[in-house]
Amino acid sequence: MRSKRPILLVEDDKVDAMTVKRALDEIKVTNRLDIAGNGEEALLFLRDTENKKPCVILLDLNMPKMNGIEFLRIAKQDKGLRRIPVVVLTTSEEEQDRVNSFDLGVAGYMIKPVDYQKFVEVIKTIDLYWTLSKLPEED
Repeated sequence: MRSKRPILLVEDDKVDAMTVKRALDEIKVTNRLDIAGNGEEALLFLRDTENKKPCVILLDLNMPKMNGIEFLRIAKQDKGLRRIPVVVLTTSEEEQDRVNSFDLGVAGYMIKPVDYQKFVEVIKTIDLYWTLSKLPEED
């Protein structure tokens, strides 16, 4: 990612979080990776003025307390958060999850492959997209 801002991963599965970190390291993404275990934790993190706003949020959908769709409903209504790009990174292949995600303004929807090398390719694709994208300046 070209930005020096961190990446926020919203993911409750520790193995998946480690896999994302490992894939980012493998493709030499140097952005700090912050991790929130669910949507509630992510909102608290994002609203804490001590934390730097991320350049992108990688969001799982199926989480306890507050799932990804619930998080999106709140974050995309929040003037301070709504411009942060969100890429859904999930195992859900449900059409309704895709529809809901895009209705709520996600920038992309990626299925987590089981195969690690394919997972790295997904992360590489996300990285390439955000390296080339021109995002609005942070408020």
